Amino acid sequence: MKHATLLLGAVFLFAMSSLAQENSPNSLFVAASDPGSAADVSSFAPSKPLLLALPAAPGEAELPPSPTPLSNSSSEPAQRSGVYRVFETYDWEIYGGYAFFRFYALPNNTETMNGIDLGIAYFPTSSWFGVDGDVFGEFGSFLHHSSRFADYLGGARVRRAGSRGINLWAHGLVGYSKFLPQTPFGGQNAFSYEAGGGVDLASSHRRLAYRIEADMVGTRFFHANQLSPKISFGVVFKF
Repeated sequence: MKHATLLLGAVFLFAMSSLAQENSPNSLFVAASDPGSAADVSSFAPSKPLLLALPAAPGEAELPPSPTPLSNSSSEPAQRSGVYRVFETYDWEIYGGYAFFRFYALPNNTETMNGIDLGIAYFPTSSWFGVDGDVFGEFGSFLHHSSRFADYLGGARVRRAGSRGINLWAHGLVGYSKFLPQTPFGGQNAFSYEAGGGVDLASSHRRLAYRIEADMVGTRFFHANQLSPKISFGVVFKF
């Protein structure tokens, strides 16, 4: 009986020590080494670090979040797209418009003529000095007959950009002119020259401008010198 009691006590102590080992904290590390139980252990660990927001101390203002700096690369193209030159100058100018011509053919005979004026200017090396060409044709009545006057000229032009979209210019040209019909006073061709200037007014389109021009045209028809005024206005195309 005494031996049986000792045997039962040894079995009871062995069982209690086994239970204590299973419930100890070291069992978590043993379970982590087992592949089958890895998912259960990982569920206890947080996926992201926790940020604790502490309230501001009394009398201490909360700092606003710092603004995100804007990239210069995104704002720069937007600014450049709206920037353009106010007084743009181009190498070529082509002009076309109406021309009023008061032709002093003879001392006692003055003819009023109307027609068209065409011109072209090229500025090869600078923005203010260039070469100029002008052709204009006029129609009227001379000694009760239909008459025509044509002038072909070439020369130089200077220009200067002013304020408020105004471009001032002046030119001087030489060439030859032709007058019809044939009269008993002399030939149909004569040397001619032209001097004057004008103003170009900017339009809503940067390549177009409105021109007002005034010139004096000198000729020598019928063995006499003529100095006749011409006024023209039209449109300039620049490229």
